Amino acid sequence: MNRPENVWSEPLRIFETRLHADPARVVIRPFHLGWQAKNAPGGRALALVEDITALTEERAALEYERVLRDFKERHWQTETIFACRFGEVANNLGLEPAQFSQTKQRLIGSYFCHEYTFAAAALMNPSIVPSPDQTGLDGRCVRFIMSLRAVGEGHISSIAFREGIAECNGDFQLWPQAAFATSVELDEEDQFDADCSVSVHRHAESSLSNTVIFPITEQQRGGLEDLRLVRFDHGGGDFEWIGTYTAYSGSSIRSELLRTRDFQRFDLEPIRGAAGRNKGMALFPEKIGGQFAMVGRQDGKNLFLLKSDTIDTWDDEGVLLMEPRYPWEFIQIGNCGSPIPVDEGWLMFTHGVGAMRKYALGCALLDRADPSKVLARTPEPVLTAENADRSGYVPNVIYTCGALKVEDRLLIPYGISDSTVGFATCTIDALLAMME
Repeated sequence: MNRPENVWSEPLRIFETRLHADPARVVIRPFHLGWQAKNAPGGRALALVEDITALTEERAALEYERVLRDFKERHWQTETIFACRFGEVANNLGLEPAQFSQTKQRLIGSYFCHEYTFAAAALMNPSIVPSPDQTGLDGRCVRFIMSLRAVGEGHISSIAFREGIAECNGDFQLWPQAAFATSVELDEEDQFDADCSVSVHRHAESSLSNTVIFPITEQQRGGLEDLRLVRFDHGGGDFEWIGTYTAYSGSSIRSELLRTRDFQRFDLEPIRGAAGRNKGMALFPEKIGGQFAMVGRQDGKNLFLLKSDTIDTWDDEGVLLMEPRYPWEFIQIGNCGSPIPVDEGWLMFTHGVGAMRKYALGCALLDRADPSKVLARTPEPVLTAENADRSGYVPNVIYTCGALKVEDRLLIPYGISDSTVGFATCTIDALLAMME
């Protein structure tokens, strides 16, 4: 059980628990098919298959034994993955599987895979939501799902998850991870590199805490960044878990949606309209005045309130909600996750950027019926990087993509200097008392 051990900035209590980058966390990933000269005579992929086919069965068995010796114990269902990958390659190149022995099929599959360290560089910028499954709990605890931005080889960002339980007194526990991690799979293989909505699913036997969502489309190939999850209430007990994230192509950005009802299957879809060009959009957990509502930084400096009749199209650039007011946020402000409903209104965590590009965590209170009205905000940072936490891949940064309400208290996971993840807790009353 994790309990607070020290104090930074009141009213937050800080846990000693840290989640760090781990180069030992690896998954098997396929090579992209773009270089494989689909159906082209003499293409590189076909030439590779022909080289493997030319091996004697004895030599193929020897080579396959070497592959298994190196990789079988590092991954979950390794041989099944190789077999599936062969099936994809055979379909792509128009090959007849019956022409290959099982050993050669799986050996070919191994050549069209590679091992990828998805969290070797950093874990950061978490968000947190109640799990769809709250069975067996007494109401004073919440089973949660936390998303993490995992940064790996090539500085590519993907989405990882951790599950756990938060208690009303602020304590929490994370469920353990297995030695193996697995990537989600496309529902339809021909969606690969599409520039539209795609659907993926995790293996039924793989836990969410061991599941990773990698970039799929051309727009996403540079990374899936800063997922802001929220449990959205459609009314009548109909909940959907929706996240906004930045899809980075390597040269351009676009906001997109992740949608799921069970964290088994996920839809990834672009946000259309002018507002989708920007980063850092966060969805309210319910409609406001019959419309979907978001908070976003549309001009690179200030926060805006956006509304739309549909969740996937945001043409309106919105109305100005908040401008930098205090020295610690003079450069820019932005949201740090979806607004949280409380008795007094909407609690919205913000980040401010001040001198020396130092990021600090703030908070504002919006009117419940009309969130375009800012009722109060924190004149001083709620949390800022101090001491050892100032050091990291990007120093002097505190950043979160969402907090979890458990009765009258919040559990706040947060990124530290774009490198690691820490945890804090506070009461809602104490947070409100900081505002003016």
